[in-house]
Formats: sequence, structure tokens, C-alpha cells
Amino acid sequence: MKHFLNPKSIAIIGASDSPGKVGHSLMENLLKFKGKIIPINLNKDSIFGIKAYKKIRDYPEKIELAVIAIPAPYVASELEECGKKRVKNVIVISAGFSETGDSKGEKQLIEICKKYNIKMLGPNCFGVANPYNDLNATFAMSSTKKGNIAFISQSGALWSYISDFSIGKFGFSGFVSLGNMACIDFSDFINYFSKDPKTKTIILYVEKLKEGKRFIEVCKKSKKKIFAVKAGSSKEGSEAAISHTGSLATDFEIYKGAFKQSGVILCESLIQCFEKALKRKLVSNRKKIKLAEKVSIITNAGGAGALASDYLANKKIKVSAPIDLLGAALANDYKEAINKTNGAIIVILTPQKMSEIDKTAEVIIKSRKKIIACFLGGKSVEKACKLLEKNKIPCFRTLEQFRNSIQLNE
Repeated sequence: MKHFLNPKSIAIIGASDSPGKVGHSLMENLLKFKGKIIPINLNKDSIFGIKAYKKIRDYPEKIELAVIAIPAPYVASELEECGKKRVKNVIVISAGFSETGDSKGEKQLIEICKKYNIKMLGPNCFGVANPYNDLNATFAMSSTKKGNIAFISQSGALWSYISDFSIGKFGFSGFVSLGNMACIDFSDFINYFSKDPKTKTIILYVEKLKEGKRFIEVCKKSKKKIFAVKAGSSKEGSEAAISHTGSLATDFEIYKGAFKQSGVILCESLIQCFEKALKRKLVSNRKKIKLAEKVSIITNAGGAGALASDYLANKKIKVSAPIDLLGAALANDYKEAINKTNGAIIVILTPQKMSEIDKTAEVIIKSRKKIIACFLGGKSVEKACKLLEKNKIPCFRTLEQFRNSIQLNE
């Protein structure tokens, strides 16, 4: 697992110098990385001033980690190229596999990994980060400082929220987005971080567990405290998780039992996990907001949508299936979704590299619909939240505050 978080060389398949593309955001975030960066692009000789290669096999030296960020139909052939290059660790950022119903495409990736003995993280994931070597192989807007908390999440976009919120408050020993967990799951990285001297606490965002027995065994062996938040405590949250990472979340009570058996401390929100890990309060409560019996959710973060669905359902507020615009959502995507949605709306935004935060706030204001905004994060969302509040639109910067404030208008 060490080459995922401590590689000496990284190839970016789908590297780009065009703003708005995931390959551009990845390259931009990796410019401070202390190791070697190898951009792979069919049409460019250099990207960000770094020599680019048409194929990964064109690079003459050894590559420890490859990150694939290209459309789903082309991923298998590039994964095959990684195998022929003898790259043993690959992160597949690309979405469009089991979470959209293409289990066949995902099985093809698994077979290629078996053929070449590749450890694959993803697909449909957000990448990894390690502040200790300036590794930020994600498309989050913010980089974090060094600390002793490891965050393993099935939802990558929650990292864009938490990393932004953490600035000036706490740091990390590492972050891993698991995505669809086709080959690697929680147990692999819990095992890694439990032996990592820089890690004191491990925090998990869970939609499903693949191998419950192994998870329990690995957690029991860990000498590090483990806190977890689980999406799918409600029917609505469970359905949102299915559409997000293809996770069929089984009975919440079963998970509660598994966490208890393994010594994992279950929390009600991500912020609560961090508060318990840090042993201090991070957010204050807001005034109560009454909501209608039924609401809709529009989000660029599937995990945040699933958790918000749980919080609303647990307050007896009915939730329509969240509209997941995905991480690349622009202000116009929000505008179109808002225009098509009737009744009360929860608009969730996590600050990703492609996000148009202030423009999205303006879209909400101009819509003149009944909207509650969750612009999750810290400094990146501050201006937009102030603008929304000025226009009498409630804006929450954490899901913890949202959970504590909402109630059914009876």
C-alpha cells in the first residue's frame, strides 16, 4: 500500500493543461509533489512545462504509481498498458462503472489487474493525499497541513469539504478515496495506517463493507482509535448510496453490530468524528429551520447527498432521490437542476477545482425558489455563504450544523 501514499514517481494518464478538466486539476495539485511527475497525453509534448509522453510505455524509467483520469470506455486499454509497463499501483479516477450499472466494465478492470498483479484503487474515486510529501493526487480545491489523522472515505468529494474546512484547525497523515472498491477496500488501508507512525487516529466514511469478517479482524488488531460515519441509516440514504458508488447498503443495525464488535466508534456526522478525535468542539449550533414534509436534494457530492438524506429522513422529512451532478458540476448545471425541481430544495456544494462557487450562489439567489444551501467547507465557500445569507437564504458550511438545525414544520 505504501506506493499509493509514498510514491517516488507518478504518471497522470489524461494529464491536461485545459482548465476545467480533471487531468488539469490533478496536474495543478501535483506541482508541489516532491517526486517525479510524468504527464501522459496523446496530443501534447509538455504540460505545465513538464515533458509529456503519448503512452505510459514511452517513459523509459520505472513508475511506482499511475493515475487514470480519462473517459470510462478507454480505461481498460490504458490499464492494460500500465500492466505491460509493470506499474503495480494504479488509481482509477474515471467514473462510469458499477455505480452507473456497468458491472461488466468494472469486471474487465478487475481481470486486467489479476492478469498483471496490479493493485487498483477505484474506479470512480477522488484520489489520495499525503501532506508529508506534498502529494495531492485529487481535484480538491484545498491542500491540507500535516497532522495525525488518516481519513479513508468511500466518497471522495467529502474530502474536498473536509480538507477545506480543516484549514487552520487540524491536519492529516493521509487521505484515501476508495470509490467503488473493485480491488482494494477499507481493510487494506486501515491495516496500512494502523502501522503508520504518523497516524494517531483513523476516520472512515462508509457506504458499504465488502468483507465484513476481514474488516472486523483488521480493526480489532489496530492500536489506533477508529471513528466512523455510516451512510444509509435510512431507506433514502441507502438509496442515495446505491446511486453514488453502487453500494447496496444492508441493514444499518448489522453495521452497528459490526462496528461495536470491531471496536470502531460510530458517530452521527463526519464533524463529530473529527471532534472526538481531536477532543474539542469544531462547530457551534445554528438556529432551528423548519422544512416542509418533502424536499429535494441537488448535490455535486454523492456522499454528502446520502448523509443529508439520512438526516432529513430521521427528522421525518421525506426526501426525493438526490440529483447527483458529480464533481465537475458548474453553476449552469445547478441552474438547470434547480429549474427542473419543484418545492423545497437542499443545494449541496463541495469546493472542487472545477466548482463555480460564487456563480452557483448567484444562481440560487436568482432562482427565487425555497432553497437551503449547504456550501460545505471553510475559506473557499466563505464569500458565497455571506452572499446567500445576505439574501436571506440559509447557508450551512458543515453537515453537522445542517443536521442539528433542521426540523419538520408540523
